[in-house]
Amino acid sequence: MKKYIPFIIIAILVCYVIFDFVSKESMLNTTIKNEAKTEQSIEQELVDELFDHTGEDLTETGHIESGQTLPEVEFAPGFELSDMNGVSVNLSDLKGKIVILNFWATWCPPCRDEMPHMQSFYEKKKDDGIEIIAVNLTNQDVGRQAIEQFVQDFGLTFPILLDEDGYVGTLYEVMTIPTSYILDEEGRIFQKVVGPMDEQILNDMVDSIRMYDEE
Repeated sequence: MKKYIPFIIIAILVCYVIFDFVSKESMLNTTIKNEAKTEQSIEQELVDELFDHTGEDLTETGHIESGQTLPEVEFAPGFELSDMNGVSVNLSDLKGKIVILNFWATWCPPCRDEMPHMQSFYEKKKDDGIEIIAVNLTNQDVGRQAIEQFVQDFGLTFPILLDEDGYVGTLYEVMTIPTSYILDEEGRIFQKVVGPMDEQILNDMVDSIRMYDEE
């Protein structure tokens, strides 16, 4: 038995050396992986931060940045619809005015909430180079009589256009109502607003357009 002791000791030492080497190799790989993950996390955080700031900029000043010198300027798609009296209205005829292009339906509670604000704003601003065009999504509404009653109930005097086949709503990618597009005098989309607006919002946007045009 004694003659095997040196071999046993050598075997133990060899096992220890192998174990130590494997352990260090494993720790080194883990460290490398962790460093790689850390670098990826840092890079991702930087990317996220960049997009967060970009989103903030668009939220706060996107309507101002949609000016004539920027490549992302988008002109409002043209269309022609009839009003409640059958008179045809072409969007291009309104060039030279600031246009509030509003999409709505009679069954929409937020639409009902914003209509008094729009009417009040219109009464004060209609002679100041501003027009409101309210496009009723007629193909999604509950009939002509309901639309007429709605207009009467709210005393609306701005043009109400009937999108009977849904073409214009689709053209403007209206998914939620009310949705409004604010167009400058050249017919460019200055801002898109999803949800109801009040008179203060309308005034602020018009003031922003005019301030931008003066610069």
